[in-house]
Amino acid sequence: MSRAIEQERVAATEAAVGSLDPSDWDQFRELAHGLLDDMIAHVETIRQRPVWQRPSDEARARFVRPLPKQSRELGDVLDDVRAHIVPFATGNLHPSFMGWVHGAGTPIGMVAEIVASGLNMNCGGRDHAGLVVEQQIVRWMSEALGYPAGANGLFLTGSSMANFVAVTIAKTEALGQSVREAGLRDCDRQLVAYTSAEAHSCIAQAMQLSGIGSANLRTVAVDDAGRMLPGALCDTIGEDRAEGFLPFLVVGTAGTVNTGAIDPLAEIAEIASREKLWFHVDGAIGALAVLSDSLRELFKGIENSASVALDFHKWGQVPYDAGFLLVRDGDAQKRTFAQPAAYLQRGDRGLAAGETWPCDLGPDLSHGFRALKTWMTIEALGTDRIGGSIAHTCRLARHLAETLGRHPAFQLKAPVALNIVCFGIRGAGSEFIRDLVLDLQESGLAAPSWTTLNGELVVRCAIVNHRTTEADIDGFVDTLDRYLADSAFRPAPDAPVRPC
Repeated sequence: MSRAIEQERVAATEAAVGSLDPSDWDQFRELAHGLLDDMIAHVETIRQRPVWQRPSDEARARFVRPLPKQSRELGDVLDDVRAHIVPFATGNLHPSFMGWVHGAGTPIGMVAEIVASGLNMNCGGRDHAGLVVEQQIVRWMSEALGYPAGANGLFLTGSSMANFVAVTIAKTEALGQSVREAGLRDCDRQLVAYTSAEAHSCIAQAMQLSGIGSANLRTVAVDDAGRMLPGALCDTIGEDRAEGFLPFLVVGTAGTVNTGAIDPLAEIAEIASREKLWFHVDGAIGALAVLSDSLRELFKGIENSASVALDFHKWGQVPYDAGFLLVRDGDAQKRTFAQPAAYLQRGDRGLAAGETWPCDLGPDLSHGFRALKTWMTIEALGTDRIGGSIAHTCRLARHLAETLGRHPAFQLKAPVALNIVCFGIRGAGSEFIRDLVLDLQESGLAAPSWTTLNGELVVRCAIVNHRTTEADIDGFVDTLDRYLADSAFRPAPDAPVRPC
């Protein structure tokens, strides 16, 4: 036997032992195409399904089995996916899902996920197309948000992590790079930060994770619409300086989680500039509304921020997860995170080329190709269409509010700033509101949620889904009507109607 033939035989034997690829590519192709067809049909016929249904006992039992040691036919595994996973998803694809601010995804994003997982690129660094695509998103978001050249951006799991990264950058800029090694022990004054009383809890968590502590996050009072009061911010900063604290950060909210309120970003930017504070914007819910010509003005001042956190997987309709942080001073971001490790050395050519990699801009070295599904969504749909969809959901929210406002049983509990509607039922207590929400979810007809406003439990509807129509909103109100009728609930006739 010749040496070449022997080497080929050995290679084939090793491949059979070590490779995890299919032994029959044609069979794999048929199974994969079949599942793709099923998922396309699932999205196409989503209205024919319940919004949500509880995982069955059989489905739960399927996922308490011991660790498998032996191979199993892929077709059987895919049958499990069809039977025990697909029917019991979150429900956010459905047009009557409105309980939380979840995007609905698109078929384009589904195709992008196939490409990204097939290429399986680590986009934490090196010189390859993944980083080029991510930089395209940085440039696009800089253009959309009014940031200059030199800004940096980074994909993360979501805005909770993006807000944490922003707090960490602000801390490093306030105390200098030595804080990375020494920590907070050499700080002669206590750092304090500011955000509104309606800000997301992840801001407090970011303060905890950064080592500063949430006790040093000041919650600034809001107006009747849930927006931070600039005067109260100024007063609080002044009080802290007088007491010897070191103010370093203010976080404005572009769409609060409870009601969608937008802080006065332009005024906050002026205060931050005057007080020399890092001005960060939590735009998880609302920042992408700058893509809409009719909504952009609501976010005036966001272009003067130092950083913005946003979620493409919400109003951008990119599949989960696709959080993003944009930072005006890219060098500040790099000063905070870049590590001089030997295995991260750069070359002037080859695969290790490049001056700044994503791993220099955040805590992750392993970094998936989230940029592809974002790029494909924006490239295929265009910002006019995405912005139009965002504006449409806001119109639907106003339609829901107006419809509820004309109904004798319902009472709006907050102004509708963007796409979130909060309402109560006149004369109903917290237990009835909670039961209504849970009963609707379990019926599969609609999925609202509840929240607490001014100490009162209210129904909360966040309309994010690009598939939702006015007919869906009207159908939701009809469902509420039937629920009240079936429960024999009678609204309190003497309860005053509080206008919003």
